[in-house]
Amino acid sequence: MSGIVFLAVIGAAVLHAAWNALVKGGTDKTLSMGAVVVGHMPIALAALPFVPLPAIESLPYLFGGMLLHFGYQLFLLKSYQMGDLTLVYPIARGSAPLIVALVSVIFLGVHLNSIELLAILIIGVGIISLALVRQSDGMQNRSAATVALITGVFIASYSLVDGLGARVAGTSLGFYCWLAIGNGLLMIAYLAMRSPQTLTALPRRGLPILFVGGSASFVAYALVTWAFTQAPIALVTALRETSIVFALLIGVFFLKERLSLLKVVSTMTTLLGAILLRYARA
Repeated sequence: MSGIVFLAVIGAAVLHAAWNALVKGGTDKTLSMGAVVVGHMPIALAALPFVPLPAIESLPYLFGGMLLHFGYQLFLLKSYQMGDLTLVYPIARGSAPLIVALVSVIFLGVHLNSIELLAILIIGVGIISLALVRQSDGMQNRSAATVALITGVFIASYSLVDGLGARVAGTSLGFYCWLAIGNGLLMIAYLAMRSPQTLTALPRRGLPILFVGGSASFVAYALVTWAFTQAPIALVTALRETSIVFALLIGVFFLKERLSLLKVVSTMTTLLGAILLRYARA
């Protein structure tokens, strides 16, 4: 992985943690999530005249990616309604490299060396320990951890589909612009059916998050989609999950979430696995 790709993915990790904090920190999380997703569309529409059309062979990946991103957003929203950012975010993001690596080995025939297998084990230990985080009432928040883990499955799935799709498309930005537009339309349709009051509130109460969070989210994943075409998908996915550190810091210092030793150790363990996997594949 070149230095430019490395820095691009790290930058994407910071932006990703920031927009997740906006959603988690908002009083109306459905409004916040809807604003972020719909906020992709203005940038995507503005970029379309300047980017090539994706190759027609990439259409199955494009439509599949739209559905997977939408599913991810719904489960992420649900998990944020159930648990702290410092619990939900590391599980959701930390599980993705593990799943991508497993799929690569089982279905794509990718060989992993001993260091890479150790990295996967470390990530797994981090995820399991995060699932045992206790809330202030002393009860284990297994429900939030389970939903966050399902969110991680969606992350791994769309990472693989988008990475392959962007390569087939011949234009990472063109591919992602159309994906973002389709994903935004799905979110608008969902809100119109399930929460019309949220949709009507977007122009009144959601504009700051729409522009700030939507822009940060769009740029973050546009960088990642480009990186998928420059380096192995498993490597990019693992490196991107350094965002769990930024999410931990944001959750503690800005959202005033409770910091426990277990949260710190679990998050750092998951991060260690991601870093080890990154260098093992470098």
